[in-house]
Amino acid sequence: MAQRQSTSFKRILLKLSGESLAGEQKNGISPLALDYFVREIKKAHDLGIEIGLVLGGGNLFRGLSQQAERMNRTVADQMGMLATVINSLALKDALTQAGIPARVLTATQMNAFADYYVSSQAVQYLTQGEVILIAGGTGNPYFTTDTAAVLRAVELNADVVIKGTRVDGVYNADPEKVEDAVKFDHLSYMEVIKRGLKVMDITAITLAMDNELPIIVFNFGIEDNLKKVVLGEAVGTKVQG
Repeated sequence: MAQRQSTSFKRILLKLSGESLAGEQKNGISPLALDYFVREIKKAHDLGIEIGLVLGGGNLFRGLSQQAERMNRTVADQMGMLATVINSLALKDALTQAGIPARVLTATQMNAFADYYVSSQAVQYLTQGEVILIAGGTGNPYFTTDTAAVLRAVELNADVVIKGTRVDGVYNADPEKVEDAVKFDHLSYMEVIKRGLKVMDITAITLAMDNELPIIVFNFGIEDNLKKVVLGEAVGTKVQG
């Protein structure tokens, strides 16, 4: 691993949506999107940042979706968890081919595909310079990958949760629909809850608040943005106490 330069964080939990892996095709896994993920993650890894990563599964299957509306919620969520494993395996393969050591850890035992997630072991992998892809959510239905990301960040003693989105931060309205939407540079956890802002779900926000874990929301689709975030540049919106 490259010698760590002066960065704002030593260990991060990066949360990315499954939809972003689909690229312009809107579903499935795009090779171009995978290549982009690898390039951007490598920039942070080369700085010596310890990276845990949680991917969503919405590009393949989402428990709360039209295709799942007639299904039992538990079964639908389990299918969504499996989708995150598929995404994580794809990204792990791409990272490994690029020379970046990576490992998939799952919330339920899937020994033929990945290692079972144990926090102490995951920390060891991080300190060895491996990117760990944490898949399968929390292992339980009714919990989102946002909540899983914050939970794992707390367990791993990460410095921050960094959530990549399609927009450059948190707004008071959807900037893709409202032309004069206002972007926030900083927010408190309680402001997020009271305003009903779509940073993460309420469970994730309250868990972060209880553990004083900052969250940064930024546009992952802009090159070098992740690198700028870990270097401490004012990118996106920061949520903290």
